[in-house]
Amino acid sequence: MTNLQDVQRKAGAIFTDLNSTPDSFNNDGEVILAAQQKAVIYDRSHWGLIKITGADAQNFLHNQTTNNINQLQSGQGCETVFVTSTARTIDLVTVYLQDDQILLLVSPSRKDQLLTWMDRFLFPMDKVELADIFQEYAVFSLFGQKSPNLLLEWVKEDILSESEGNNYEIEIDDISLILGIGNGLGIEGYNLIIPQEKAGIVWQKLTAKGALPMGNKAYEKLRICQGKPKPDAELTEDYNPLEVGLWQMVSFDKGCYIGQETIARLNTYKGVKQKLWGIMLNQPVTVGATVTVEGEKVGVVTSYTDTDNGGFALAYIRTKAGDVGLKVEIEQASGEVVPLPLVSHEYYQ
Repeated sequence: MTNLQDVQRKAGAIFTDLNSTPDSFNNDGEVILAAQQKAVIYDRSHWGLIKITGADAQNFLHNQTTNNINQLQSGQGCETVFVTSTARTIDLVTVYLQDDQILLLVSPSRKDQLLTWMDRFLFPMDKVELADIFQEYAVFSLFGQKSPNLLLEWVKEDILSESEGNNYEIEIDDISLILGIGNGLGIEGYNLIIPQEKAGIVWQKLTAKGALPMGNKAYEKLRICQGKPKPDAELTEDYNPLEVGLWQMVSFDKGCYIGQETIARLNTYKGVKQKLWGIMLNQPVTVGATVTVEGEKVGVVTSYTDTDNGGFALAYIRTKAGDVGLKVEIEQASGEVVPLPLVSHEYYQ
């Protein structure tokens, strides 16, 4: 039995959509702790995977997004942001540059939009081809301090400690796949891009070595607590990458790209008017609820989850209202603004 969904069902997976990835493995509390301290495997095959090829591919992507793609060498990668001409966010994507192609790991709800968006900017003379390879590959993420141990049988230890974004073609026994260093959550680990027909075998091998399976519910809780922004929540056309706090995904030295003028002006004149923060709460709140300070509206909730320490929300808060340590009210709850592991709010000098 090597079909991926069959393998996952045998491990207790619950699917709310037969065409998607597991919603839960009935272990959400356990796996959240394990994601930091042990080793967890998460099936993110419902995320989009786009291949860009052609002699102009690297320069094309460089001109489309916020990070410096042209400085990457084959085998390197980074995270970068697609933005509109007015610097409003479309998606935060992971880039893997290889000898003959560029792979983009994109959010589940943004694959078709990004393919259409990029196609708009292709000219007849451009040597660039876009391909949707979503159906051809499965994508797994490994999280946790012990995740390197799971791969040592097949991967040299020095590769496993390489810089985030670096990517390698490896073999797990006789199965060829791509290993990407990092997983986009600021937790030690990796992304694995695997031919779809071999995905069930790789899942079995990694869980046999001790990786606990994680479902979408637990991943959503983890991504909120880490502060990873999500399309249609923190990443919308209401916000720009600097408000989100994605400074490390923005190059201020690369020259022109879509949205560059707006982003440069926001940095130069310190014009970020709202910022994404975490809020620890004493009771649950509703996504979309107003954040207030002494009765005055200062922000809005974009995501919420329950934790063992109480409620936790992501929210945009007006810069002038304050930041870490600010006491706020949301509906019937009270809370305090806290920093987020994946978000920074430092101006580029």
